Amino acid sequence: MNDERQFREGRVTLVGILNLTPDSFSDGGRFVSSEGLLDGAAAVDAGCALVRDGADVLDVGGESTRPGAAAVSVGEEIRRTAPALEALAKACDAPLSIDTRRFEVAEAALEAGATILNDVSGLRHDPRLAELAARAEATLIVGHLRGEPATMQRAPRFEDVVSEVAAELADSVAIARAAGVPDERIVVDPGIGFGKTLEHNLALLTRLGEIREALGLPILVGTSRKSFLGRLGGAEVPGDRGAATQAADAIAVYQGADALRVHDVAAAAQTARVASALRAARDAGEGGS
Repeated sequence: MNDERQFREGRVTLVGILNLTPDSFSDGGRFVSSEGLLDGAAAVDAGCALVRDGADVLDVGGESTRPGAAAVSVGEEIRRTAPALEALAKACDAPLSIDTRRFEVAEAALEAGATILNDVSGLRHDPRLAELAARAEATLIVGHLRGEPATMQRAPRFEDVVSEVAAELADSVAIARAAGVPDERIVVDPGIGFGKTLEHNLALLTRLGEIREALGLPILVGTSRKSFLGRLGGAEVPGDRGAATQAADAIAVYQGADALRVHDVAAAAQTARVASALRAARDAGEGGS
């Protein structure tokens, strides 16, 4: 059942990242060894710490979707995520999201306590996720991604990245609606860093308002520690991209983002408050002119 705290209008929802993978670009191997062994207790402690820092939602993933990442089996993805979700549901007071493109993984996650499905492929990998979300009354996040993570950064091309991403997200939203997912449980993600060049990412961040106007749905943005920020800020190590992440997230909120998917929740909370206040001041000034 959808939790009333999820993606409420009038505030920026903070989605804390909990990757249970050995190969995610920033925190791979923190909770899952290269041999596939999960440290469930450490994962639960980390998830609850994110909630204490201000996370409104915990997003749990068992398959890396970084550029060039290899796919894992459905069974392995379930083994990494379902037990952790069940433990997190008991230990942490926050809605749980499953970051997956696969129906079977999403189904197991919902049974374990998740209430949000986060599909970076925008239902292109498996449209049945929309039917599952409708049946479970789960919130559905549809992301933008052309192709597969393993190949998505091989010369991505757009004529107009903002209008094309908005149109392709509209197609994903149409699939969700046709399956019975109501608008109040649909969130869109423009897929920053997913099959996009540096220039594409910058255009999407600075023109988020156009996507919001086109779709009329909440927008989630995930820039946290991504490689394009390393190129701009000069930090090769993902963990050193905190300041760059805060700068990008501030722009995202100012331009209309309703949710941020982040590793550092405490910093994001400050960023969101300041950027939201600036956006409100801007909007008030425009309304009074």
